[in-house]
Amino acid sequence: MNAILETVKVRHDWTKQQIEQIYNMPLLELVYTAASVHRAYHPKNEVQISTLLSIKTGGCPEDCSYCGQAARYHTDIKVQRLLPTETVLAHAKKAKQGGSSRFCMAAAWREVRDNKDFDRVIDMVKGVNELGLEVCCTLGMLTESQALRLQQAGLYAYNHNLDTSEEFYDEIISTRKFDNRINTINNVRKAGITVCSGGIIGLGESTSDRVSMLLTLATMDKHPESVPINALARIKGTPLEDLPKVEVWDMVRMIATARIVLPETMVRLSAGRIEMSEVEQAWCFMAGANSIFAGENQTLLVTANPALNKDMVMLENLGLKPMIKQNQESFCQS
Repeated sequence: MNAILETVKVRHDWTKQQIEQIYNMPLLELVYTAASVHRAYHPKNEVQISTLLSIKTGGCPEDCSYCGQAARYHTDIKVQRLLPTETVLAHAKKAKQGGSSRFCMAAAWREVRDNKDFDRVIDMVKGVNELGLEVCCTLGMLTESQALRLQQAGLYAYNHNLDTSEEFYDEIISTRKFDNRINTINNVRKAGITVCSGGIIGLGESTSDRVSMLLTLATMDKHPESVPINALARIKGTPLEDLPKVEVWDMVRMIATARIVLPETMVRLSAGRIEMSEVEQAWCFMAGANSIFAGENQTLLVTANPALNKDMVMLENLGLKPMIKQNQESFCQS
């Protein structure tokens, strides 16, 4: 199967069978192949640090089975209205000083509405962009005109995860359809914003579903520039709270397969790191992950996340360093 490496290139004609064969390769061969692809397309020892801030928390009308921010579930998550612009910019400055080069703002909305709250988000995007950070938002479903407003404000990336395969989607969410996800991604593309879209494993899906999700991403006319791979964070009060912990080798397989079929993409080791040891995370980096998320107060939105100083020690131990953004000179950025 290492013949894959000899012919691997950015391509959009993958078949499900081909991706399934990659996913099911012997583990060490899979990781070796993914690591080789990674080194062909990315710096071998750099990891982008992205900070994710919840700018509006809880109260979402959706019924995503994994999400503690859904209003219908009884969780301990406190509902928080949209943060003041000044507060968000203060968080962004702190993130920049801590070594982040990408600042992501998340609002627990079903969809963006053309109102004063969206106007405030536009101001936030402008302010973060002026700090020299890559600006990313995840705000729910988005129209083409709304995407254009965000692009004109300086938005670099928009996150809208597929979550899972089209076939399994209705088992996890009933308040919207898989096509709604694709439509938003298309609107983001039309506006000239880069796409951040990945998914979650550990939802009760099959290997076939995992492969199918990657197939959707790998056969897009233009691959997403970022693909977060999340392990389910089991939140008490949600329908999926009793599912088992995702095995590290499942994460490694998913990351390695994503790296091979999406060679130019930033593969982001996202939710679930709090339950992973340094050694387990090292395997994920070897398999092609080249970004991690940091959150203030050791949280990633509403779930636990490793402390930034612990992450920095881990990167140093592994001989890795934060990426440096080309237009930033004063500290580690990307």
